[in-house]
Amino acid sequence: MVVNYKCPSCGAPMTYDEGTDTLRCEYCGTEQKVSEVNDEEQATVEETAQEEPEYMSFHGYKCPNCGAEIVTDDNTAATFCSFCGSPTLIEDRLSGVQKPRRLIPFKIGKDQAQEQFKKWTRKGLLTPRVFSSQAVVEKITGIYVPFWLYNYDADIALDARATRVRHERRGDWEYTHTDHFLIYRHAFTKFDDVPADASEKMNDEMMDTLEPFDYGQMREFDMPYLSGYYAEKYSYDASQMAPRVEKRVRKYGVDATMETIHGYTSVTPMRRNIQLRRTKAEYVLMPVWHLNYTWKGKMYSFMINGESGKQVGKLPTSGVKAAIWWVGITAACFLLFTVLGV
Repeated sequence: MVVNYKCPSCGAPMTYDEGTDTLRCEYCGTEQKVSEVNDEEQATVEETAQEEPEYMSFHGYKCPNCGAEIVTDDNTAATFCSFCGSPTLIEDRLSGVQKPRRLIPFKIGKDQAQEQFKKWTRKGLLTPRVFSSQAVVEKITGIYVPFWLYNYDADIALDARATRVRHERRGDWEYTHTDHFLIYRHAFTKFDDVPADASEKMNDEMMDTLEPFDYGQMREFDMPYLSGYYAEKYSYDASQMAPRVEKRVRKYGVDATMETIHGYTSVTPMRRNIQLRRTKAEYVLMPVWHLNYTWKGKMYSFMINGESGKQVGKLPTSGVKAAIWWVGITAACFLLFTVLGV
């Protein structure tokens, strides 16, 4: 089933307005609180049968606005009609066991995201000019990325070797005394809301770098928040993601335990015994602005945390610009040496 939200005044599609908890009509300016949206009366809904080709994992849905077919893969939960541009939500991808519990709405708008990208490209003096072209900038896309948030109880037993060094001077002689210690720590701690993105399409390293998200901005999941954005449902369930998260939690546990050891010149952890008990795994959506661009056969990605504005990415280097810089620097050095008579 596909859904989009119609303006009660003029009937045009409504989209979520960043940071306001309202849907807004871009045509007449009508605004409506997410909590006041009447799904039964205002949402245009059309039941469609899924098409499942034998060798493809794509599905076809009919746009409730213009009737065109919308083709998506298994993990797309919110998209746009490529014919009329209407924001479209695929409700059966967000129901039952697949329904997120909470989400953080977008606070960073598309105009702001585009401006951040332009500023970022200008920081790279050797970045190809095409990277800052309007055609590239307009490709930036707002996506609700699926995450699992985990709670763990951790029981940590740790042995460490430590040294304490002191210096003593007697006449013309200086003595160094090194004392050695064996330290034992047994700690019990809790780790709440440890995140892990569950989308196969998103780069895990970049997503980790985009953290943290402000969990104080969390809202109970409501479909109108997705209107006007893309959204993915999780590619990996809570059990599949758990090993990656537990690796992080073990490191956090050791680091926290080591921080209780003070007053030594050096401390080296030795034996570690960490017992973890998972107490919660919650499916949520996080806001991310995302742009992919291919340059000379290599894919480059840029991302912005849609709540905080934190950005991460890697810029390519233009060989032509690098050559121009090298020639310029060489010429400047030659001129300087000539003036100085070196």
